Amino acid sequence: MMRWILTPFAELSPFDLYALLRLRSEVFVVEQNCVFLDMDDYDAPCQHLLGWAVPDGQPAGGAPVERLAACARLVPPGVKYTEPSIGRVATSPAFRGKGLGRELMVKSLEHLYGLYGVQPVRIGAQRYLLDFYGSLGFAEAGETYLEDGIPHVEMLKRL
Repeated sequence: MMRWILTPFAELSPFDLYALLRLRSEVFVVEQNCVFLDMDDYDAPCQHLLGWAVPDGQPAGGAPVERLAACARLVPPGVKYTEPSIGRVATSPAFRGKGLGRELMVKSLEHLYGLYGVQPVRIGAQRYLLDFYGSLGFAEAGETYLEDGIPHVEMLKRL
């Protein structure tokens, strides 16, 4: 059972901010073996979608402890692209294989449309995820480029 919270950056609690940055570091720096500065000055104007859940296999006898299972950054139009965008999409390795990435993107799109109206959405996707984002209605909208040594491509979800 996921608990989703959408929060402007300025209203993230210290606990939530720590969990968000820890998950992004776990996925983008450690797992992908990519040394880069995750704090890129785009977080402040964005809304952050956080998905909390209790991991399987917690010891019996205590209150369940939620962990940040997934996160995404919802970027207003005009900040990174002309269109609104979704970025820093991450799911914890401990919660993978259950469709959480798809749920995260569907929730992100719903919130993005609620915030900025239904309009095209542009993302910068890691190239190996083209099929995944394509299944959500995104199509390639540019040439492959390297970002922090990883092949990416812009993708656009039209109406």
